[in-house]
Amino acid sequence: MKCLFIGDIIGRTGRNAIKRFLPEIKEKYEPDFIVANAENSAGGFGITKKVYNDLMNSGIDVLTSGNHIFDKKDIFEFIEDVDNLLIPANYPPGVPGKRYGIYNVNGKNIGVINLMGRVFMGIPLDCPFRKFDEIYEDIKDKTDYIVVDFHAEATSEKNAFGYYVDGRADVIYGTHSHVATADEKLLPKGSIYLSDIGLTGAYHSIIGMDIETPIKKFLTGIGSKYEVSKDGLLFQGFFVDLTTKEFFRIKLYEEKWNSC
Repeated sequence: MKCLFIGDIIGRTGRNAIKRFLPEIKEKYEPDFIVANAENSAGGFGITKKVYNDLMNSGIDVLTSGNHIFDKKDIFEFIEDVDNLLIPANYPPGVPGKRYGIYNVNGKNIGVINLMGRVFMGIPLDCPFRKFDEIYEDIKDKTDYIVVDFHAEATSEKNAFGYYVDGRADVIYGTHSHVATADEKLLPKGSIYLSDIGLTGAYHSIIGMDIETPIKKFLTGIGSKYEVSKDGLLFQGFFVDLTTKEFFRIKLYEEKWNSC
């Protein structure tokens, strides 16, 4: 069972990177199941119905998210009607959206759980560790594999979570920082782990955004609206064969890119 996990898709540039690179990745690696984090896929913050449809039409099977999932208000018009767009499961009760899903792929059931860390996130969330315990008890007998997108800032929290669920989840990978880590490993009880799979967006950027605005903020302390960078294309992902336990990071890029 071959799976491809795609790093946070950042705005139109990230969607262009999907269009540019995903077809050749699918041809080369032949993934059976594709999951992408899409919380930044519309203008760098949030997701719209049109962007959701575009990503679904690209061949992605499931979209996960994080703290920016509700930044575009029209999400409330469709999020309850779709089965393959997930919100972090440890949002408090009453928040709309599907918190995990079970998807049949080639006769096997894959459970996908989206959770969000609490360190430096600034959102009143339930404990992701205990929330995983709760969901695991519900789906462990219904699934052949379990995958977790752990959307978190602190690598220490991501590491701790990985070891906490080792042997229960088959794959644990991090999103949110938009900076890929090089610590992919097989944990002692058999789970495959990576702290962060990076971003899919602009090659020359600061976490996907235009370079000048963040630099100005660091220099002066004065912030202004962040805009998605359009400078080059970058695709980052994580390939995992759940059957053979083979895994590796994927990075494709064009430093300069012209849509024409």
